[in-house]
Amino acid sequence: FSDITPLCKLSPSHKNVQRMPLDQSRLEPQVDFLRNLFSSTLGLGSAEKVLDELTLEGVARYIKSGKCKNIICMVGAGISTSAGIPDFRSPGTGLYANLQKYNLPYPEAIFQIDYFKQHPEPFFALAKELYPGQFKPTICHYFIKMLKEKGLLRRCYSQNIDTLERVAGLEGDDLIEAHGTFYTSHCVSFCCRKEYNLDWMKEKIFSDDIPKCDKCQSLVKPDIVFFGENLPVRFFTAMKMDFPRCDLLIVMGTSLQVQPFAGLVGRVSKSCPRLLINMEKAGQADPLLGMLGFGGGMDFDSDKAYRDVAHISTCDDGCLALADLLGWKAELEELVKQEHAKIDSQDKKEKSVESKGAAAKSDTASASAEPKAEE
Repeated sequence: FSDITPLCKLSPSHKNVQRMPLDQSRLEPQVDFLRNLFSSTLGLGSAEKVLDELTLEGVARYIKSGKCKNIICMVGAGISTSAGIPDFRSPGTGLYANLQKYNLPYPEAIFQIDYFKQHPEPFFALAKELYPGQFKPTICHYFIKMLKEKGLLRRCYSQNIDTLERVAGLEGDDLIEAHGTFYTSHCVSFCCRKEYNLDWMKEKIFSDDIPKCDKCQSLVKPDIVFFGENLPVRFFTAMKMDFPRCDLLIVMGTSLQVQPFAGLVGRVSKSCPRLLINMEKAGQADPLLGMLGFGGGMDFDSDKAYRDVAHISTCDDGCLALADLLGWKAELEELVKQEHAKIDSQDKKEKSVESKGAAAKSDTASASAEPKAEE
């Protein structure tokens, strides 16, 4: 409660109260924050219906009403599949279904910290295939960027490690990368923990070298969260401030099966609408717990449903549909076109530089290999 301004102050004797003039514009957000905080953490507060109907159209009208000012997006691997990055669990096409070539004891081992320390080769082979910089952000990524530009985005909580949110234009303060990121890397030794940047790690991976610390020769691991590691501290500190203030939660491209990320859907107030854009319904409340009044899972279909909307489609199609209802579709499509053109142009420049560098090395090698003329 450190950011809540006192409404009065006590005199030194604590007997006389000196009343301070109330600034209503400052008071209302603080009261809303307290109401949402108690509602989400203690289960208090009324279940006010905010949407006029539980459809994408109802969500769009709510956003356009001006009452929606703090949108939180929760996103998973499904927002990046149209960029060519596989998700984890789709049968046949998901990442876990195509790891046989790495001879793992079980698919999840590739992200198990103890296994990684003993056998880092499979992870870095996979990292070369999926490395950031080889893919373009999707329509969904740029829709989130538009929410930011329009002053509506409170924060984006991402399970993804592909850094495409950053490529699309979100900055560090806009993002909570719940499962870490390739953006930085650290030595795994507790006594060292030297930091390395994205370019350093990229050079190692694409040279097929196992990254070792320059200082102590221990393994260097990208700052993604493996099974057996703690989530970033910032995840826990930010969620305590963000979710009580949220007035619309948009969940996209995640199965909501991994905790503690999945539990975030229950941290908004009871009145906060929640929109799921996904290929199937996810995050639904356990029926038994729901009957007992516990749990914050989604309720799309029961007679008591009043705030949760499921839009079943790809994330890109869902974002385009919502943008269309908001009158933003043309703007979104133009943004995607311009940003992809910039990325293509940058890629051409980098490849040209690499090509010239390779040619120069080849010429130097050829020249040194030529026999010298006899004197």
